[in-house]
Amino acid sequence: MAGLRAATQPPQSVAKTQPTTGEPAKRNRGALPLHLPRVEVIIDIENKACACCGGSLHLIGEDQAEMLDYIPAQLRVRVIRRPRYGCRACENAVVQAAAPDRPIDGGMATEALVAQVLIGKYSDHLPLYRQSQIFARQGIALDRSTLCNWVGRACWWLAPLHELLLSTVLSSPKVFADDTTLPVLDPGNGRTKTGWLWCYAVDNRPWQGPGHPAAAYVYSEDRKAGHPAHHLKGFRGLLQVDGYAGFGRLVKTDDGPQLAFCWAHTRRKFYEIHVATKSPLAAEALRRIAALYEIEAAIRGQAADERRRVRQGTQSPAGRGDAHLAERDLGTHLRPVHACPSDPLRAGADSGGHHWAMVATLIQTAKLNNLDPLAWLTDVLERIVSGRTKRNELDTLLPWNWMPNSQIPVHSSA
Repeated sequence: MAGLRAATQPPQSVAKTQPTTGEPAKRNRGALPLHLPRVEVIIDIENKACACCGGSLHLIGEDQAEMLDYIPAQLRVRVIRRPRYGCRACENAVVQAAAPDRPIDGGMATEALVAQVLIGKYSDHLPLYRQSQIFARQGIALDRSTLCNWVGRACWWLAPLHELLLSTVLSSPKVFADDTTLPVLDPGNGRTKTGWLWCYAVDNRPWQGPGHPAAAYVYSEDRKAGHPAHHLKGFRGLLQVDGYAGFGRLVKTDDGPQLAFCWAHTRRKFYEIHVATKSPLAAEALRRIAALYEIEAAIRGQAADERRRVRQGTQSPAGRGDAHLAERDLGTHLRPVHACPSDPLRAGADSGGHHWAMVATLIQTAKLNNLDPLAWLTDVLERIVSGRTKRNELDTLLPWNWMPNSQIPVHSSA
Protein backbone atom coordinates (compact mmCIF):
# COMPACT_ATOMS: atom_id res chain seq x y z
CA MET A 1 0.00 0.00 0.00
CA ALA A 2 1.34 3.42 -0.89
CA GLY A 3 2.22 5.55 2.10
CA LEU A 4 3.21 2.70 4.42
CA ARG A 5 6.72 2.71 5.80
CA ALA A 6 8.94 -0.18 4.85
CA ALA A 7 9.68 -0.98 8.48
CA THR A 8 6.05 -1.59 9.34
CA GLN A 9 4.59 -2.68 6.00
CA PRO A 10 3.38 -6.29 6.16
CA PRO A 11 4.82 -8.72 3.63
CA GLN A 12 3.01 -9.42 0.38
CA SER A 13 1.48 -12.63 1.78
CA VAL A 14 -0.05 -10.61 4.61
CA ALA A 15 -1.50 -7.90 2.43
CA LYS A 16 -3.82 -10.34 0.66
CA THR A 17 -6.93 -11.76 2.23
CA GLN A 18 -6.31 -15.15 0.60
CA PRO A 19 -2.90 -16.87 0.53
CA THR A 20 -1.05 -17.36 -2.73
CA THR A 21 -0.75 -21.00 -3.75
CA GLY A 22 2.23 -20.67 -6.07
CA GLU A 23 0.26 -22.28 -8.90
CA PRO A 24 0.76 -20.79 -12.38
CA ALA A 25 -2.02 -18.68 -13.80
CA LYS A 26 -4.52 -20.68 -15.86
CA ARG A 27 -4.42 -19.52 -19.46
CA ASN A 28 -6.00 -20.93 -22.58
CA ARG A 29 -3.12 -22.00 -24.80
CA GLY A 30 -5.38 -22.56 -27.80
CA ALA A 31 -6.84 -25.99 -27.00
CA LEU A 32 -10.59 -25.63 -27.49
CA PRO A 33 -13.14 -27.97 -25.85
CA LEU A 34 -13.87 -31.16 -27.77
CA HIS A 35 -17.63 -30.94 -27.19
CA LEU A 36 -17.95 -27.87 -29.42
CA PRO A 37 -19.08 -28.56 -33.00
CA ARG A 38 -16.44 -28.18 -35.68
CA VAL A 39 -16.96 -26.51 -39.06
CA GLU A 40 -14.11 -27.14 -41.47
CA VAL A 41 -12.90 -24.43 -43.81
CA ILE A 42 -10.48 -25.71 -46.45
CA ILE A 43 -8.10 -23.15 -47.87
CA ASP A 44 -6.44 -24.77 -50.87
CA ILE A 45 -4.39 -23.73 -53.83
CA GLU A 46 -6.14 -23.33 -57.15
CA ASN A 47 -3.42 -24.63 -59.43
CA LYS A 48 -2.22 -28.13 -58.53
CA ALA A 49 0.40 -28.28 -61.25
CA CYS A 50 4.10 -28.10 -60.33
CA ALA A 51 5.55 -24.69 -61.12
CA CYS A 52 8.87 -26.32 -62.09
CA CYS A 53 7.93 -29.23 -64.38
CA GLY A 54 4.18 -28.93 -64.80
CA GLY A 55 3.51 -32.33 -63.20
CA SER A 56 0.57 -33.02 -60.87
CA LEU A 57 1.11 -32.18 -57.19
CA HIS A 58 0.12 -34.82 -54.65
CA LEU A 59 -0.98 -34.31 -51.03
CA ILE A 60 1.81 -34.85 -48.48
CA GLY A 61 0.15 -33.38 -45.39
CA GLU A 62 -1.67 -30.35 -44.05
CA ASP A 63 -1.62 -27.77 -41.29
CA GLN A 64 -4.61 -27.30 -38.99
CA ALA A 65 -5.48 -24.37 -36.77
CA GLU A 66 -8.60 -23.87 -34.65
CA MET A 67 -10.34 -20.57 -33.99
CA LEU A 68 -13.25 -20.00 -31.65
CA ASP A 69 -16.28 -18.77 -33.59
CA TYR A 70 -19.55 -17.24 -32.43
CA ILE A 71 -23.09 -17.71 -33.69
CA PRO A 72 -25.55 -15.14 -32.26
CA ALA A 73 -28.37 -16.46 -30.12
CA GLN A 74 -31.31 -17.37 -32.30
CA LEU A 75 -34.94 -16.81 -31.47
CA ARG A 76 -37.43 -19.21 -32.98
CA VAL A 77 -41.16 -19.74 -32.89
CA ARG A 78 -42.59 -22.90 -31.36
CA VAL A 79 -45.82 -23.71 -33.21
CA ILE A 80 -48.18 -25.82 -31.10
CA ARG A 81 -50.63 -27.75 -33.28
CA ARG A 82 -53.56 -29.64 -31.70
CA PRO A 83 -55.55 -31.58 -34.31
CA ARG A 84 -59.27 -32.01 -33.69
CA TYR A 85 -61.01 -35.27 -34.53
CA GLY A 86 -64.67 -35.89 -35.16
CA CYS A 87 -66.88 -38.92 -35.67
CA ARG A 88 -68.90 -39.19 -38.85
CA ALA A 89 -71.67 -41.02 -37.00
CA CYS A 90 -71.79 -38.72 -33.95
CA GLU A 91 -71.85 -35.07 -34.91
CA ASN A 92 -71.13 -33.85 -31.36
CA ALA A 93 -68.15 -36.14 -30.78
CA VAL A 94 -65.12 -33.86 -31.16
CA VAL A 95 -61.87 -34.99 -29.57
CA GLN A 96 -58.78 -32.89 -29.11
CA ALA A 97 -55.73 -33.07 -26.81
CA ALA A 98 -55.77 -30.54 -23.99
CA ALA A 99 -53.65 -27.44 -24.46
CA PRO A 100 -50.43 -27.64 -22.45
CA ASP A 101 -49.93 -25.29 -19.53
CA ARG A 102 -47.77 -22.27 -20.24
CA PRO A 103 -45.33 -20.64 -17.86
CA ILE A 104 -47.03 -17.30 -18.62
CA ASP A 105 -50.81 -17.52 -18.81
CA GLY A 106 -51.75 -16.59 -22.37
CA GLY A 107 -48.18 -15.48 -22.99
CA MET A 108 -45.82 -16.14 -25.88
CA ALA A 109 -42.76 -17.13 -23.84
CA THR A 110 -41.60 -20.71 -23.47
CA GLU A 111 -39.86 -21.96 -20.35
CA ALA A 112 -36.50 -21.62 -22.10
CA LEU A 113 -37.09 -17.96 -22.91
CA VAL A 114 -38.26 -17.17 -19.38
CA ALA A 115 -35.21 -18.93 -17.96
CA GLN A 116 -32.96 -16.88 -20.26
CA VAL A 117 -34.51 -13.65 -18.98
CA LEU A 118 -33.91 -14.78 -15.38
CA ILE A 119 -30.30 -15.73 -16.10
CA GLY A 120 -29.76 -12.47 -17.98
CA LYS A 121 -30.87 -10.33 -15.05
CA TYR A 122 -29.78 -12.27 -11.99
CA SER A 123 -26.60 -13.93 -13.29
CA ASP A 124 -25.34 -11.85 -16.21
CA HIS A 125 -26.38 -8.49 -14.67
CA LEU A 126 -28.51 -7.33 -17.60
CA PRO A 127 -31.38 -5.10 -16.40
CA LEU A 128 -34.72 -5.80 -18.03
CA TYR A 129 -34.66 -2.59 -20.04
CA ARG A 130 -31.38 -3.70 -21.64
CA GLN A 131 -32.81 -7.10 -22.42
CA SER A 132 -35.75 -5.33 -24.04
CA GLN A 133 -33.28 -3.48 -26.27
CA ILE A 134 -31.53 -6.75 -27.18
CA PHE A 135 -34.85 -8.31 -28.21
CA ALA A 136 -35.66 -5.21 -30.26
CA ARG A 137 -32.49 -5.68 -32.32
CA GLN A 138 -33.94 -9.02 -33.43
CA GLY A 139 -37.29 -7.49 -34.31
CA ILE A 140 -39.14 -8.59 -31.15
CA ALA A 141 -41.00 -5.84 -29.28
CA LEU A 142 -41.01 -6.69 -25.57
CA ASP A 143 -41.18 -3.81 -23.15
CA ARG A 144 -39.74 -3.88 -19.67
CA SER A 145 -43.14 -4.29 -17.99
CA THR A 146 -43.79 -7.47 -19.98
CA LEU A 147 -40.43 -8.93 -18.95
CA CYS A 148 -41.15 -7.92 -15.35
CA ASN A 149 -44.42 -9.84 -15.47
CA TRP A 150 -42.56 -12.87 -16.80
CA VAL A 151 -40.15 -12.72 -13.86
CA GLY A 152 -43.00 -12.50 -11.37
CA ARG A 153 -44.86 -15.44 -12.89
CA ALA A 154 -41.70 -17.55 -13.03
CA CYS A 155 -41.09 -16.89 -9.35
CA TRP A 156 -44.65 -18.03 -8.61
CA TRP A 157 -43.79 -21.39 -10.16
CA LEU A 158 -40.37 -21.57 -8.47
CA ALA A 159 -41.37 -20.46 -4.94
CA PRO A 160 -41.82 -24.02 -3.56
CA LEU A 161 -38.36 -25.02 -4.81
CA HIS A 162 -36.85 -21.95 -3.13
CA GLU A 163 -38.54 -22.89 0.13
CA LEU A 164 -37.16 -26.42 -0.15
CA LEU A 165 -33.62 -25.16 -0.76
CA LEU A 166 -33.81 -22.77 2.18
CA SER A 167 -35.07 -25.47 4.55
CA THR A 168 -32.39 -27.84 3.26
CA VAL A 169 -29.64 -25.33 4.02
CA LEU A 170 -30.97 -24.57 7.49
CA SER A 171 -31.14 -28.27 8.33
CA SER A 172 -27.35 -28.47 8.00
CA PRO A 173 -25.34 -28.68 11.25
CA LYS A 174 -23.08 -25.81 10.08
CA VAL A 175 -24.29 -22.73 8.19
CA PHE A 176 -22.48 -19.63 6.98
CA ALA A 177 -24.61 -16.47 7.36
CA ASP A 178 -24.09 -13.05 5.82
CA ASP A 179 -26.08 -10.12 4.49
CA THR A 180 -25.74 -7.48 1.80
CA THR A 181 -27.63 -4.42 0.64
CA LEU A 182 -30.00 -4.38 -2.32
CA PRO A 183 -31.05 -1.07 -3.94
CA VAL A 184 -34.83 -0.99 -4.23
CA LEU A 185 -36.92 1.59 -6.07
CA ASP A 186 -39.49 3.36 -3.92
CA PRO A 187 -42.10 4.42 -6.50
CA GLY A 188 -44.27 6.35 -4.08
CA ASN A 189 -41.43 8.65 -3.09
CA GLY A 190 -39.55 8.76 -6.39
CA ARG A 191 -36.28 7.57 -4.89
CA THR A 192 -34.22 4.48 -4.16
CA LYS A 193 -34.24 2.87 -0.73
CA THR A 194 -32.05 0.17 0.76
CA GLY A 195 -33.31 -3.38 1.13
CA TRP A 196 -31.39 -6.38 2.42
CA LEU A 197 -30.55 -9.85 1.21
CA TRP A 198 -29.73 -12.41 3.88
CA CYS A 199 -27.68 -15.36 2.71
CA TYR A 200 -27.45 -18.73 4.44
CA ALA A 201 -24.92 -21.00 2.81
CA VAL A 202 -23.36 -24.39 3.36
CA ASP A 203 -20.31 -25.83 1.62
CA ASN A 204 -18.46 -28.62 3.40
CA ARG A 205 -16.40 -29.77 0.41
CA PRO A 206 -13.10 -28.19 1.52
CA TRP A 207 -13.07 -30.37 4.66
CA GLN A 208 -14.83 -33.43 3.22
CA GLY A 209 -17.93 -32.76 5.27
CA PRO A 210 -21.45 -34.07 4.62
CA GLY A 211 -24.15 -32.56 2.48
CA HIS A 212 -24.17 -30.59 -0.74
CA PRO A 213 -23.17 -26.95 -1.37
CA ALA A 214 -26.02 -24.48 -1.46
CA ALA A 215 -26.71 -20.78 -0.92
CA ALA A 216 -30.21 -19.59 0.03
CA TYR A 217 -31.30 -15.94 0.12
CA VAL A 218 -34.12 -14.16 1.92
CA TYR A 219 -35.14 -10.54 1.34
CA SER A 220 -36.17 -8.00 3.97
CA GLU A 221 -36.97 -4.28 3.84
CA ASP A 222 -34.47 -3.42 6.58
CA ARG A 223 -31.64 -4.89 8.66
CA LYS A 224 -33.47 -5.35 11.95
CA ALA A 225 -32.23 -8.22 14.10
CA GLY A 226 -35.67 -9.79 14.05
CA HIS A 227 -35.13 -10.99 10.49
CA PRO A 228 -32.27 -13.45 11.11
CA ALA A 229 -34.00 -14.48 14.33
CA HIS A 230 -37.08 -15.40 12.29
CA HIS A 231 -35.09 -17.11 9.55
CA LEU A 232 -33.05 -19.16 12.01
CA LYS A 233 -35.83 -20.06 14.41
CA GLY A 234 -35.23 -23.63 15.45
CA PHE A 235 -31.66 -23.75 14.13
CA ARG A 236 -29.37 -25.39 16.70
CA GLY A 237 -26.16 -25.90 14.77
CA LEU A 238 -22.96 -23.94 14.27
CA LEU A 239 -23.51 -20.54 12.66
CA GLN A 240 -20.46 -18.84 11.11
CA VAL A 241 -21.01 -15.08 11.00
CA ASP A 242 -19.38 -11.68 10.87
CA GLY A 243 -19.61 -9.13 13.68
CA TYR A 244 -23.23 -8.08 13.09
CA ALA A 245 -24.88 -7.73 16.49
CA GLY A 246 -28.15 -9.21 15.25
CA PHE A 247 -26.52 -12.62 14.95
CA GLY A 248 -25.10 -12.27 18.45
CA ARG A 249 -28.60 -11.97 19.91
CA LEU A 250 -29.40 -15.48 18.70
CA VAL A 251 -27.24 -17.07 21.40
CA LYS A 252 -28.95 -15.35 24.34
CA THR A 253 -31.35 -18.25 24.66
CA ASP A 254 -30.30 -21.68 25.90
CA ASP A 255 -31.58 -23.38 22.75
CA GLY A 256 -29.94 -20.97 20.29
CA PRO A 257 -27.17 -21.77 17.82
CA GLN A 258 -23.45 -21.74 18.52
CA LEU A 259 -21.62 -18.87 16.84
CA ALA A 260 -18.27 -19.08 15.06
CA PHE A 261 -16.76 -15.82 13.88
CA CYS A 262 -14.86 -15.30 10.66
CA TRP A 263 -11.09 -14.76 10.55
CA ALA A 264 -11.44 -12.64 7.41
CA HIS A 265 -13.47 -10.03 9.29
CA THR A 266 -11.03 -10.12 12.21
CA ARG A 267 -8.08 -9.67 9.87
CA ARG A 268 -9.78 -6.74 8.16
CA LYS A 269 -9.86 -4.77 11.41
CA PHE A 270 -6.15 -5.29 12.00
CA TYR A 271 -5.46 -4.29 8.40
CA GLU A 272 -7.48 -1.07 8.73
CA ILE A 273 -5.63 -0.22 11.95
CA HIS A 274 -2.27 -0.87 10.30
CA VAL A 275 -3.10 1.31 7.30
CA ALA A 276 -4.31 4.14 9.54
CA THR A 277 -1.70 4.03 12.33
CA LYS A 278 1.20 1.88 11.02
CA SER A 279 0.93 -0.03 14.28
CA PRO A 280 3.68 -2.68 14.71
CA LEU A 281 1.26 -4.70 16.85
CA ALA A 282 -1.30 -4.76 14.01
CA ALA A 283 1.45 -5.77 11.58
CA GLU A 284 2.42 -8.66 13.85
CA ALA A 285 -1.21 -9.78 14.05
CA LEU A 286 -1.40 -9.75 10.24
CA ARG A 287 1.73 -11.88 10.01
CA ARG A 288 0.35 -14.45 12.43
CA ILE A 289 -2.98 -14.61 10.65
CA ALA A 290 -1.13 -15.05 7.33
CA ALA A 291 0.73 -18.00 8.88
CA LEU A 292 -2.61 -19.58 9.82
CA TYR A 293 -3.87 -19.01 6.28
CA GLU A 294 -0.84 -20.84 4.86
CA ILE A 295 -1.50 -23.84 7.09
CA GLU A 296 -5.16 -23.97 6.13
CA ALA A 297 -4.35 -23.65 2.42
CA ALA A 298 -2.05 -26.67 2.68
CA ILE A 299 -4.58 -28.93 4.41
CA ARG A 300 -7.78 -27.82 2.68
CA GLY A 301 -9.75 -30.79 1.39
CA GLN A 302 -8.08 -33.32 3.68
CA ALA A 303 -9.88 -35.42 6.26
CA ALA A 304 -10.71 -33.90 9.65
CA ASP A 305 -8.23 -36.06 11.59
CA GLU A 306 -5.40 -35.09 9.25
CA ARG A 307 -6.24 -31.39 9.47
CA ARG A 308 -6.31 -31.62 13.27
CA ARG A 309 -2.97 -33.37 13.32
CA VAL A 310 -1.31 -30.75 11.13
CA ARG A 311 -2.82 -27.86 13.07
CA GLN A 312 -1.72 -29.18 16.42
CA GLY A 313 1.75 -29.90 15.12
CA THR A 314 2.41 -26.56 13.43
CA GLN A 315 0.38 -23.85 15.12
CA SER A 316 1.73 -21.95 18.08
CA PRO A 317 -0.10 -22.00 21.44
CA ALA A 318 -1.49 -18.56 20.68
CA GLY A 319 -3.18 -19.96 17.58
CA ARG A 320 -4.61 -23.12 19.14
CA GLY A 321 -7.32 -21.33 21.06
CA ASP A 322 -9.42 -20.88 17.98
CA ALA A 323 -7.90 -21.89 14.67
CA HIS A 324 -11.27 -21.95 12.91
CA LEU A 325 -10.79 -20.28 9.52
CA ALA A 326 -13.25 -19.55 6.75
CA GLU A 327 -11.68 -22.28 4.63
CA ARG A 328 -13.66 -21.40 1.54
CA ASP A 329 -14.60 -17.89 0.47
CA LEU A 330 -18.28 -17.81 -0.53
CA GLY A 331 -18.14 -14.09 -1.18
CA THR A 332 -19.02 -14.36 -4.85
CA HIS A 333 -22.11 -16.35 -3.92
CA LEU A 334 -23.10 -14.08 -1.04
CA ARG A 335 -23.10 -10.89 -3.08
CA PRO A 336 -24.82 -11.50 -6.44
CA VAL A 337 -26.15 -7.94 -6.66
CA HIS A 338 -23.59 -5.26 -7.40
CA ALA A 339 -22.43 -5.74 -10.97
CA CYS A 340 -21.11 -2.25 -11.66
CA PRO A 341 -21.00 0.68 -9.21
CA SER A 342 -21.77 3.14 -12.01
CA ASP A 343 -24.88 1.23 -13.15
CA PRO A 344 -26.03 -0.99 -10.28
CA LEU A 345 -28.95 -3.34 -10.65
CA ARG A 346 -32.02 -2.47 -8.62
CA ALA A 347 -35.20 -4.20 -7.56
CA GLY A 348 -38.30 -2.43 -8.81
CA ALA A 349 -40.09 -2.79 -5.46
CA ASP A 350 -40.06 -4.95 -2.34
CA SER A 351 -41.77 -7.68 -4.36
CA GLY A 352 -38.80 -7.49 -6.72
CA GLY A 353 -36.51 -7.97 -3.74
CA HIS A 354 -38.27 -11.21 -2.89
CA HIS A 355 -37.94 -12.29 -6.53
CA TRP A 356 -34.25 -11.46 -6.40
CA ALA A 357 -33.72 -13.63 -3.33
CA MET A 358 -35.60 -16.50 -4.91
CA VAL A 359 -33.84 -16.55 -8.27
CA ALA A 360 -30.41 -15.86 -6.76
CA THR A 361 -30.90 -18.91 -4.54
CA LEU A 362 -31.53 -21.14 -7.53
CA ILE A 363 -28.80 -19.75 -9.76
CA GLN A 364 -26.04 -19.61 -7.15
CA THR A 365 -26.82 -23.11 -5.87
CA ALA A 366 -26.72 -24.45 -9.42
CA LYS A 367 -23.30 -22.85 -9.90
CA LEU A 368 -22.03 -24.28 -6.61
CA ASN A 369 -22.98 -27.73 -7.89
CA ASN A 370 -21.23 -27.16 -11.25
CA LEU A 371 -24.43 -27.06 -13.28
CA ASP A 372 -25.21 -24.85 -16.24
CA PRO A 373 -27.88 -22.68 -14.56
CA LEU A 374 -29.70 -22.01 -17.83
CA ALA A 375 -30.06 -25.67 -18.76
CA TRP A 376 -31.09 -26.64 -15.23
CA LEU A 377 -33.55 -23.79 -14.75
CA THR A 378 -35.15 -24.39 -18.14
CA ASP A 379 -35.70 -28.06 -17.36
CA VAL A 380 -36.98 -27.28 -13.86
CA LEU A 381 -39.57 -24.85 -15.23
CA GLU A 382 -40.66 -27.33 -17.91
CA ARG A 383 -41.19 -30.10 -15.37
CA ILE A 384 -43.03 -27.92 -12.86
CA VAL A 385 -45.25 -26.14 -15.40
CA SER A 386 -46.15 -29.37 -17.19
CA GLY A 387 -46.96 -31.12 -13.92
CA ARG A 388 -44.50 -33.92 -14.62
CA THR A 389 -42.92 -33.15 -11.25
CA LYS A 390 -45.38 -32.79 -8.38
CA ARG A 391 -44.79 -30.67 -5.30
CA ASN A 392 -43.96 -33.71 -3.16
CA GLU A 393 -41.30 -34.67 -5.74
CA LEU A 394 -39.42 -31.36 -5.80
CA ASP A 395 -36.40 -32.95 -4.13
CA THR A 396 -35.68 -34.63 -7.49
CA LEU A 397 -35.09 -31.16 -8.95
CA LEU A 398 -32.49 -30.09 -6.39
CA PRO A 399 -29.19 -29.49 -8.22
CA TRP A 400 -27.45 -32.46 -6.62
CA ASN A 401 -30.35 -34.80 -7.45
CA TRP A 402 -31.22 -33.46 -10.89
CA MET A 403 -30.66 -35.82 -13.80
CA PRO A 404 -30.54 -34.17 -17.23
CA ASN A 405 -32.51 -35.92 -19.96
CA SER A 406 -34.07 -38.26 -17.42
CA GLN A 407 -37.50 -39.64 -18.22
CA ILE A 408 -40.11 -38.91 -15.58
CA PRO A 409 -43.38 -40.82 -15.97
CA VAL A 410 -46.44 -38.72 -16.73
CA HIS A 411 -48.91 -38.79 -13.85
CA SER A 412 -52.46 -39.85 -14.52
CA SER A 413 -55.11 -37.22 -13.95
CA ALA A 414 -57.40 -39.82 -12.39
